[in-house]
Amino acid sequence: MNIDIKLHKNDLPEDLDLGKIVAVDGEFMGLNVKRDPLCLIQISSGNSDAHIIQLNRENYNAPNLNKILCDESIAKIFHYGRADMAHIKYYLKTDTKNILDTKIASKLGRSYSDSHSLKTLIKEFINIDISKQFQSSDFGGELSQAQLKYCANDVVYLHKIHEELQKILVREKRLNLYEDCLKFLKTRVDLDLALFKDDIWSH
Repeated sequence: MNIDIKLHKNDLPEDLDLGKIVAVDGEFMGLNVKRDPLCLIQISSGNSDAHIIQLNRENYNAPNLNKILCDESIAKIFHYGRADMAHIKYYLKTDTKNILDTKIASKLGRSYSDSHSLKTLIKEFINIDISKQFQSSDFGGELSQAQLKYCANDVVYLHKIHEELQKILVREKRLNLYEDCLKFLKTRVDLDLALFKDDIWSH
C-alpha cells in the first residue's frame, strides 16, 4: 500500500476535512503520563493517508487537532485508546469523545486468540506483516522516514480492522458489551490519571 504521509508542525491545517470517522494514535517518550511527554499525534481518514502532527511541547497549542478530538460527531478509532487518551487529556487538555477501540473489540470478539496486538490484527485482516522495529525509538526529536512510516502504519489500517472486528462482534452477539466498555473508557482514563492502576473491582 502506498501511504500519503504528511508531517505537520504544531497543529493540523485549519481547512483539513478528514471525514466523520478518523483513526488516531499517539507517540510518547514512555508510558508514564506525567513524566513522559506526548510528542506526536497521527490521524488518518482511512484513505491511505496519514497526517502526523509534531506537537509544540512548550505550549501544546493545537486548536485544530483538539477540535476534531472533542467533536462528538466524529468517531475516533484507536488501538488501545486508554494510553493515548490519557496523554491527550494531560497534555492537550481535552477529552477525546466518540471513541472506538480495536484492542477492546479484539479482546471481546477474537476470544479464539491470545494475541491482540496491532501487528497481529493487521496480519489477520489485511494480510500485511508490518515492522514494529521503531516502536521504542525516540520520537522527541527529528523524525526519520522510517519513523514516519511506522507512525503511519499505526493508523492507516484501523478503519478496515474495526470494520472486520465489528462483524465478529455482531455475529457473536457481543456488540452491546463492546459499546458498554467504550462508555467506561473515559472513566478508566480518569482513574489512570488519578493513579488508580489496579482493578478496582477485584477482591
